[in-house]
Amino acid sequence: MKGFMRARSYLFVPGHRPERFDKALAAGADAVIVDLEDAVGAADKAAARAHLLAWLDAARPVYVRINAAGSAWFEADLALCAHAGVAGIVLPKAEQVADLKAVAAAGARQILPLVESALGVWNAFELCLAPHVERLVFGTIDFAADLDLVESRESLLHARSQLVLASRVAGIAAPVDGVTVAVDDAAMVRSDTLHARGLGFGAKLCIHPKQVAAVHAAFLPTPEELAWAGRVQAAFRDARGAAVAVDGKMVDRPVLLLAERLLVESTRRGAPES
Repeated sequence: MKGFMRARSYLFVPGHRPERFDKALAAGADAVIVDLEDAVGAADKAAARAHLLAWLDAARPVYVRINAAGSAWFEADLALCAHAGVAGIVLPKAEQVADLKAVAAAGARQILPLVESALGVWNAFELCLAPHVERLVFGTIDFAADLDLVESRESLLHARSQLVLASRVAGIAAPVDGVTVAVDDAAMVRSDTLHARGLGFGAKLCIHPKQVAAVHAAFLPTPEELAWAGRVQAAFRDARGAAVAVDGKMVDRPVLLLAERLLVESTRRGAPES
């Protein structure tokens, strides 16, 4: 992860394609996830783990999506958890705190539970409180399959909101939204990311380097948002902290706090000036 800021983008790279590891690091994502699970067939699991072990370096830490607890490869994958080149572990099919504790006990510095089922969403708050959990990740495609529903913004709204609420109450970072399968449609990636951001998500999974720029842009305050935040800040300063009208609407201290967060975020991320 770059600097002190929470990642906005997590870019997957298949574990059985070591020639892509360095390219993924150079793609501009805030964090890279080397995938040993869905992207790798059963016959290639051991080779993918070996490729990753040979490449890992503490100078360029990455996240690793290991195979799910209970799978034939879980125990062997746990050996990766304590490696200095592993920033954190993404645990798929996260449903039980006991599985997260096993990953933590194996030496994981940070854990990102990948919530992909009804039971995972049901237990989201308990997962947030497990040792070394950094933030939740929403596996939208698998979740839709588990509930036998058609994936849409409306059908996933409740689950997304549950993950955001659980994360906030537990005091951990805002969750990471699932992938957009359209690789060449930057407008769709941006729209999906804006939707997730509007619900309280703080980051998004990417399946291709082409998606990274659109994700980052969607998490930046827009020039219009920054101009509004500046007006709110100036109005409160002139009113000496009292409630005041801005753009014809009454705003009070909670609105000022939102405006200040936008301005701080723009400074940290380098948002476009208004």
